Amino acid sequence: MDADRDDAGETLPELCDVCGAVITDHSEVRARVPDSSVVHPDDPELDGWRRLTACSAAHLAELRDEYERRPFIDEEQWAGKMSRALDRHPDGLTFEQMAAATGLTRSQLDRAFAWHNHRVRRNG
Repeated sequence: MDADRDDAGETLPELCDVCGAVITDHSEVRARVPDSSVVHPDDPELDGWRRLTACSAAHLAELRDEYERRPFIDEEQWAGKMSRALDRHPDGLTFEQMAAATGLTRSQLDRAFAWHNHRVRRNG
């Protein structure tokens, strides 16, 4: 979990995900928790894992509790993988190309499309 860096290679300060405190002394505490809404832009191995940063163990525990209550929805994760593939192929993909780009089966793609469409209709 390397620190983020700016364009000049300087280490950027961390922010607590609970209170927004700026952490400049490297005292932050971190964890990764399952989260189906997370799709890493470049590394599929990091899909489904949210990085948490907090200023204290108490705030990290608060964050962990919050994410433990959130269900992991496979279809949400798969829809995110499809979005990433489409971002890389703006002219579109066939089902076969989408399956190859995402590593998903036809059934998983169908379920992800259905989940996405239901969510769009529900949220207007």
